[in-house]
Amino acid sequence: MNIPANLKYTEEHEWVSVDGGIATVGITDFAQSELGDIVFVDIPTLGETLSQKEKFGDIEAVKTVAEVFMPVSGEILEVNEDLENSPELVNSDPYGAGWMVKVKMSDPAELNTLLSDSDYKAII
Repeated sequence: MNIPANLKYTEEHEWVSVDGGIATVGITDFAQSELGDIVFVDIPTLGETLSQKEKFGDIEAVKTVAEVFMPVSGEILEVNEDLENSPELVNSDPYGAGWMVKVKMSDPAELNTLLSDSDYKAII
C-alpha cells in the first residue's frame, strides 16, 4: 500500500498536500483499492467555501458510491477536470493525476488535526 510520508491524512481516507496556503486533496491508495474501478467523480463545489469534514463530492465505483470530505476548511479554487473524462486516474495515480480539488485554506492550523503517514498506516 502506497502511503507517502510527505502528506497528511484523514480517518475517512483523504490525503492533503500543501504548497503555501493551497491544499491539494484526493483519496488515498487504500481508499481507491477498497472502492474498486472508479467510473465517475462528481465534485459540484467549485468556488464554494466549505468547513473541515464537510462533504465536497462523490466518487462512484462499479459497486458503490462514496462521499469525499474536506480535510481542511477553505474555498475550492480548482477541480481536477481530467477526472470528468478519465475518472480511472483516481485508481491509477491517486496521489498524482488523480487529485480532486485545490483549496485555499482558511485555517492552516487544521493541518495539525490530521494524521501523519504512520498514524494513517495504524488505522488501516
